[in-house]
Amino acid sequence: MKKGSPISRSGRFTSGPAADVARFTESISFDWRLWRHDILGSIAHAAMLRKAGLLSPAELKAITRGLEAIGQEIANGRFRWKPELEDVHMNIEAELTRRTAAGAKLHTGRSRNDQVALDMRMWLREEITELGGETRQLQRTLVRLGAKARDVLIPGYTHLQRAQPVYLAHHLLAYVEMLERDLQRLSDCLRRVNVCPLGSGAIAGSTLPLGRELVARLLGFVDGKGRPRITENSMDAVSDRDFAVEFCSVAGLLAVHLSRLAEDVVLWASAEFNFIKIADAYTTGSSLMPQKKNPDVAELARGKTARVIGNLVALLTLLKGLPMTYNRDLQEDKERLFDTADTVRATVRIMAAMLDHTKANEAVCAAASADPLLLSTDLVDYLVQKGLPFRKAHHLVGQVVALAERMGKGIEQLRLSELKQLDPHFAADVSAIFDLRKAMARRNLAGSPGTAQVRKQLARWEKRLRGS
Repeated sequence: MKKGSPISRSGRFTSGPAADVARFTESISFDWRLWRHDILGSIAHAAMLRKAGLLSPAELKAITRGLEAIGQEIANGRFRWKPELEDVHMNIEAELTRRTAAGAKLHTGRSRNDQVALDMRMWLREEITELGGETRQLQRTLVRLGAKARDVLIPGYTHLQRAQPVYLAHHLLAYVEMLERDLQRLSDCLRRVNVCPLGSGAIAGSTLPLGRELVARLLGFVDGKGRPRITENSMDAVSDRDFAVEFCSVAGLLAVHLSRLAEDVVLWASAEFNFIKIADAYTTGSSLMPQKKNPDVAELARGKTARVIGNLVALLTLLKGLPMTYNRDLQEDKERLFDTADTVRATVRIMAAMLDHTKANEAVCAAASADPLLLSTDLVDYLVQKGLPFRKAHHLVGQVVALAERMGKGIEQLRLSELKQLDPHFAADVSAIFDLRKAMARRNLAGSPGTAQVRKQLARWEKRLRGS
């Protein structure tokens, strides 16, 4: 840091920090990515200072033009970031002041404490919006894949053991529902992010006649009726990182959902399941075994979840012992927040791309779902409809399964006489229970994987996603 710099050091100091201190405390290596929001926030702040009579029209014009020029240089990759100026705020303000004397007035009424809180909220608003759109696209991909495989049945699993038959589309739509809850949480999180902290100063606001509501309006911190939304407590405003924690929490749960989807993909793509085929472009080979086709995209999606969860825990740990108000510890929030947004957004995008290049192995799925044991519960329901109590019917079907195993038959191959020896309620119509398509047609409860219900849900989601 340059000795005596009016931007980086106050008159309290006679020299700059030691070189190792400067290296340890700098944040420009990662907070540079806030530059666009820092510039927009500064332009709005300058407009407010002009309205408050703290800048002349000429000074406002010079500051605005200077900031816009700096922004263009950064966008074009021609701006030289200076580590000795510590962070994105000082780099931009120092360069502005070098170009115009009016730049020295820009920091009037604000602190880096409320400035960085503003920049982070503005940055996160955009990230949430982009992530929301990408998550919608993943939903569309899942629905598309489900629609292509609308007639494909697979075994549903509990405890990773075959349970009951379901349509592959129904399984995929379960993730669409999960993602919808993620989107609702993102929307709710955005509402709390979208509050303007500028005007809180370092801790205690300002004695100057600042127009906080004006800045909030200029920067889009408004509610659904266009009313400005500003923080109500200056101490809370500069030390609050709840919005970052909340986003990382929502992103963590989204990542968990992606990981669960990835695990299903890994299983389904294995030779043991072989339910799906992923395009070569979205798989990798082995450096040793030439026959391998590995689902690395899904595996990495699963693995990156640990990183996102770790970022959430790091932020919570960072905050847990901090006294009011701003403490330099908070500099450590950005890399965790940035990494979470980058990781989750990249994972959502690549999962959508991979699934767009995945198809069902229909013959394999048909063979697996034809297992008559998958309809054991249907056989219980059959006996219940004959008048047996559920518990007795459940026990009786267990005996049927055991008998079939002893005889080396499938349960659908047992003769009626053999079934009647177990219970007289079995009748000639029992054979219809093992017609898989009829069994799926019987599942008419709302939310069930029945044929009509799955068609209805696919149509509902196709319509809903067309309009979003």
